[in-house]
Amino acid sequence: MLKKICRSFFVLLMIVCLCGFADSSEWDDFDPNVVFDYQKEYESQDVGVCSYSSVKSYMDWKKITSPSSTQYWYIRQYMALDDSGLLVDEDGFIGVALGSYYGVIGDRYYFTLDSGIVLPLVKVEEKADEDTVGGCYHPDGSVIEFVIDVETARNYFGRQTFSLYGDFNVLSYFNGTIAKVEKVGTELNEHRVTYEEKEDVEFDNLDIFTYENTY
Repeated sequence: MLKKICRSFFVLLMIVCLCGFADSSEWDDFDPNVVFDYQKEYESQDVGVCSYSSVKSYMDWKKITSPSSTQYWYIRQYMALDDSGLLVDEDGFIGVALGSYYGVIGDRYYFTLDSGIVLPLVKVEEKADEDTVGGCYHPDGSVIEFVIDVETARNYFGRQTFSLYGDFNVLSYFNGTIAKVEKVGTELNEHRVTYEEKEDVEFDNLDIFTYENTY
C-alpha cells in the first residue's frame, strides 16, 4: 500500500514538474498591444546592442526538459502561459532565449526597436555559445528567440504566420530592428507616469440644469 502511495505521489510530482507554471491567478491579463504604449516601470541601464537584426525566432517551451537546469525551474516558478502562447512573468516581461552576451537566466531587459516599440523581456533560456555568433545571435540572425507554447501561439496569432515565416517580426507588436538594449534593475523608475483612480463625486441629487446663480 505504501509503495502504491509513493508511486502515485511520484507520478503527480512529475506531472507538476512537466506541466506546472507559477500561480498567476492574481496577475493582470497580458495584452500584446501594451507594447505600443509601454512605459518603463523600472530603472534600467544601457548595455549595448550586439546586433541590430530584426529577426525574432521562437522555440517551444516544452523542449526545455532537463530538471537539473536553471531555466527549467525558473519557468515553472516565475512564468505563466498566457492565452497568446507567450510566457510572461508577474510584471508582464515576456520569456525569451538570449545568448550569453545578455546575462543569465532571470535577467530582464528593455529591448527598444527602431519603430519605437519597447519590448519588456526576461531571459528564461540561453542559446548555446556554439550555436551563436559571439554569444549574440543565431546564424538565422535572431537575437531574440521567444519561448512559447507553439500550438497556442499559432491559434492566437495565426497559423499562416508561423507556417510561412517562423518569425515574430512579421507581427506588428514585435516589428522592427533592435535600436537599444537596457538591463532592468529592481528599483522603480521615479519618472514613470502613474494613474490614480478618482472617487466618484456626489452632488446630493442637485439638479445642475435648474440651479440658480445667486451671484
